Amino acid sequence: MIIVFLFVFDRFLKILALKEKFNNYQIFGNLLKFNFTPNYYIAFSLPIKGAALTIFIFFIITFLLFYTVVMWQKKEYIIFLFLIAISLGSISNLWDRVKFGYVIDYFDLKYFTIFNIADILIVSSAILLIIYLHLKNK
Repeated sequence: MIIVFLFVFDRFLKILALKEKFNNYQIFGNLLKFNFTPNYYIAFSLPIKGAALTIFIFFIITFLLFYTVVMWQKKEYIIFLFLIAISLGSISNLWDRVKFGYVIDYFDLKYFTIFNIADILIVSSAILLIIYLHLKNK
């Protein structure tokens, strides 16, 4: 339920970000602001973009969803949950990319990058999945 809530909350914040009156809103002083920024690139604004990127992401998500079903069938529920979180975050960002031509980022972290909740879902779930698999194989 938490994963689905975060997905829906991300979509809600993306709608708010598109409305100009919510831009440049300070959440935690100048350190963290709510500020709409279109991201035409891949994660952490790495300079990779275009239709080929969108198609590539679509195939990765398709593979992830297939593998998620396999994990459910194998009763690997922890891996299943991590893959669902990664998939939903990726789907949210892919939706933006297809609809707008860019990903809607809204958390502006000073000295770092601009990101969204979908990015947090993807990165944190991937890291936790790697840690889980490492510990499981020990």
